Amino acid sequence: MSNLPDVLPQDEHDAELVANVHPSDWENPEPAERYNLVVIGAGTAGLVTAAGAAGLGARVALVERHLLGGDCLNVGCVPSKCMIRSARASADVRQAERFGVRVPDGVEADFGAVMERMRRLRADISHHDSAARFRDLGVDVFLGEGRFSGPDTVEVDGRKLRFRKAVIATGARAYRPPVPGLEGAGYLTNETVFSLTKCPRRLVVFGAGPLGCELAQVFQRLGSQVTIVQRGPALLPREDPDAAAVLTDAFRRDGIEVALRTEVEKVEVRDQQKLVHVLCDGNRGMVEADEILVGAGRQPNVEGLNLDLVGVRYDARHGVVVDDRLRTTNRRIFAAGDICLEYRFTHAADAAARIVIANALFWGRGKLSALTVPWCTYTDPEIAHVGMYEKDAEEAGFRVDTYLQPMADVDRAIADGEGEGFVKVHVRKGTDKLLGATIVARHAGEMISELTLAMVGGVGLKTISATIHPYPTQAEAIRKVADAYQRTRLTPFVKKLFDRLLAWQR
Repeated sequence: MSNLPDVLPQDEHDAELVANVHPSDWENPEPAERYNLVVIGAGTAGLVTAAGAAGLGARVALVERHLLGGDCLNVGCVPSKCMIRSARASADVRQAERFGVRVPDGVEADFGAVMERMRRLRADISHHDSAARFRDLGVDVFLGEGRFSGPDTVEVDGRKLRFRKAVIATGARAYRPPVPGLEGAGYLTNETVFSLTKCPRRLVVFGAGPLGCELAQVFQRLGSQVTIVQRGPALLPREDPDAAAVLTDAFRRDGIEVALRTEVEKVEVRDQQKLVHVLCDGNRGMVEADEILVGAGRQPNVEGLNLDLVGVRYDARHGVVVDDRLRTTNRRIFAAGDICLEYRFTHAADAAARIVIANALFWGRGKLSALTVPWCTYTDPEIAHVGMYEKDAEEAGFRVDTYLQPMADVDRAIADGEGEGFVKVHVRKGTDKLLGATIVARHAGEMISELTLAMVGGVGLKTISATIHPYPTQAEAIRKVADAYQRTRLTPFVKKLFDRLLAWQR
């Protein structure tokens, strides 16, 4: 049995979580003579692979050294979104007067209650990922360190699991930047921040990717004074620059100190304070902090698997090397999830796992490149995207037309007081064929699927324009974009024909 790190603060909810996803009394089963599939890692990719394969009749073993559910359940999507909801409620209360609702002075978030709610909901959800549930699905669940021990074997807890095919789904962990003094000062990552029970008075966030941005806004709204430090010139450097600009304005309105083009030189501790020394445009400065949160990317969990022994090529920075069918350099071994994917999202891991099931067990021909993967950063406003950005399309040789609909001109967004943001759609020039889209809105994550479905189904803006959208909804912004495309079809020649026809009918 593996040594399980403490899940803090070890209250009743944490006890329920651990009892589900790494029960202390779990007894590993006797291995089958041979498994159709052995899956190493029980995050989203591993769980979907194991459950899907077992549901199709395969004999499956699932190996996990830590907590079933992986990052998503334990230290990622689930706890962060619980906190985001509380932070939004807090912000809405403070802004209630805009809607004619008077709130007494001195209302503030109860951080301890916010975190207790998060732990309770996480524990409730953990039943879906429990060891007992997967055992009942027909999966042999092994808790312990798994590593390849031969061309067709994985060893765990002294037992050898023979396989016809294997899947590496060991995920990724927080990247530790080599900042002088950081280790000695101590810091938080996504793996430890959700164990907090008291809100830090001053928080410095390293990195302005999705994790850094989401949690920076959460902690600011729950009572911290947050400074977010980013080496580059913008928040969310992979996103549409217009979207990043909207978010920067929102952060500053929330009171977050946004330090762009800023590099952390070192960290020191003085009088029980953490002092973050920074360099910005040639000028040195210092930020005082009670806690530091590092959100500077992820690195794959490739260590300790004996990948060299079985001829699986990997890179310490990018993870396991796979082809378009998610096969590794050992054709009997596949990979899925954060260990091998460029886009490290739960839904991307889920989709990749479905490809692996078909390709590993049934000679399927599914391809990673065939997927259309949307994503969303759950700040306020949210930023959602699918497909190509304009620069990507141009680099690929596509000439594009871009249609933009500000949320400020959408009736429901106006009524909701949520006019910040836009819907931006790129189509192949002269057509209505979607190449990509970005939505910036409070509910962008709920809206992006319409455009994703359109891309997957080959549906263009003409069809979206002809689709009735309920009034009033913020999703009408998507139809307004499509209507803007339709208006471009009314060329001077067509308009002249219409004028003549209408004149003849008078």
